[in-house]
Amino acid sequence: MNRTRPNPSSTPAAPSVARPRSPVAAVLADRLDDTAVVDAAVRLAAARGAPLLLIAVMPPPPPRASTARPDSMAVRAVLGRAMPRLARAGIKYQAAVYHRPASREGGRLHAAKALLDTAVLHGCSPLVVSRSGPAGLDACTVMEAATIRGGPFVHAASPVPWAPLAVPCPGH
Repeated sequence: MNRTRPNPSSTPAAPSVARPRSPVAAVLADRLDDTAVVDAAVRLAAARGAPLLLIAVMPPPPPRASTARPDSMAVRAVLGRAMPRLARAGIKYQAAVYHRPASREGGRLHAAKALLDTAVLHGCSPLVVSRSGPAGLDACTVMEAATIRGGPFVHAASPVPWAPLAVPCPGH
């Protein structure tokens, strides 16, 4: 019998080191499509066991004005559509703010690259964006900027389909 090798069943298991999960970012621009973006981001976050980073897209700040903070009323108004869905899913989240650049700044991909910088600054690897997002921040443009930049991975959320009212208006 060879005594030089330890018995694998008797050696204690090495302690596992839990790495923090990188959050999944959801880009919210105060549009009806925000619900589809949040739903897709919640599915990704739940599958990964990761928290959400809700990035509120805000207009350019006026000159010499302070930027909006993640806990300001304007940011909470943008994030309002997401809150009921997050409460039902029970997923932790953090808010971040992205101010769109003034229209004269940069080229076609400038806003998308700055949005990606915001996501990477918070440690996000996947990013969920609406296909029909605001100009310069739609999924196609953000995907193109991510390809040029070398990441992060961008998921496109389809817009909410329009449906007519189920009950016609009275008197018509």
